[in-house]
Amino acid sequence: MTMTVGMRELARNSKILDQYDYVDVEDKKTHEYKGLFISPKYAEEFKKLLEKKIANEKQQELDELMQFVGMCHGDTKDMTSKEIKASKRAKYYHE
Repeated sequence: MTMTVGMRELARNSKILDQYDYVDVEDKKTHEYKGLFISPKYAEEFKKLLEKKIANEKQQELDELMQFVGMCHGDTKDMTSKEIKASKRAKYYHE
């Protein structure tokens, strides 16, 4: 089960968290979404999922940067763009 509560309501009565699987928190005055509290029984599973997602995002950022690494080391001197792409594929993706 789920519920949406305000910040003040949550501060006044933290027992709300024990009764629900997750609780959405919003500022009741501005109706701005503030976050999410998860039941302790789902916390470990959610942490693992979140860590995996963060690791994938970091890997994608690294993959985007790796395409320019050779330029910094001079590995791509006097190469055409096609040759650079082919060498990067061979080096990083073993193609």
